[in-house]
Amino acid sequence: MGLDLDDHDPDWIDQSMVDAAVARTAAKARPVRLDELRLAPLSEGRCVQTLHVGSFDDEAEVLARMHDEFVPDHGLRMTGKHHEIYLSDARRVAPAKLRTILRQPVSLARSVADDPAT
Repeated sequence: MGLDLDDHDPDWIDQSMVDAAVARTAAKARPVRLDELRLAPLSEGRCVQTLHVGSFDDEAEVLARMHDEFVPDHGLRMTGKHHEIYLSDARRVAPAKLRTILRQPVSLARSVADDPAT
């Protein structure tokens, strides 16, 4: 399992820049999973998202409501894994004030009536 760097980097960030940053980090102190870091494109299309304000520990309830209520109630289905966009620096912001965008790729759900093959 890799550790994806899905932080919406600008197009001018390339693998050589990531490799250089990894080398600089490794020279200081080598984080345990540093070798698993990779630059991966993110093309998600249609999504539902919400802004979560609070501790990372409290995200599970919000995600459950998104996945189990909002998505099906709006005729959608999940098409990929959810991801998070961290707007706050957890080293400098109190847990109750952390801001995180929770995003889930979706598509329109197809009903049996919509499928001409049935």
